[in-house]
Amino acid sequence: MANAFKITNAVAKALADAFTAANDAGTAAVIQIYVNDGAGIPSEADVAITTQTLLATLTMSATSFPAATDGAPGGLLTANAITSDSSADATGTAAFFRIVTQVGGTTIAQGLVGTSGSDLNMNTVAFTAGSTISITSMTVTMPES
Repeated sequence: MANAFKITNAVAKALADAFTAANDAGTAAVIQIYVNDGAGIPSEADVAITTQTLLATLTMSATSFPAATDGAPGGLLTANAITSDSSADATGTAAFFRIVTQVGGTTIAQGLVGTSGSDLNMNTVAFTAGSTISITSMTVTMPES
């Protein structure tokens, strides 16, 4: 099977901007951070959350990302301000996150949480109920090749 399909940087940036439009449908998107307990990490973003424990919810800006830039390669998005969760919902080890719209809670994306090399890197993945949870920066890259 051939694997030589490539998109241009302009198309990668357009796809990244479409991702932003999906996030910004309605009011500000939210980032929900979960522990990997009993039910495990959903295999993809289309799989419903079942018994996974919600650790924290952080609100993105009404415009989650400005226009995509050239990520050399790819369409690079750098998030606007993300409001901290001033009181974590539960104690546990963060494993994955979802970005969802506030209106209707439509899932936009899912990724892994870690301290390095993950989709969302944080200074710690050990959350304590009632503590403040912050994300200081977040980037998303739509690949090109």
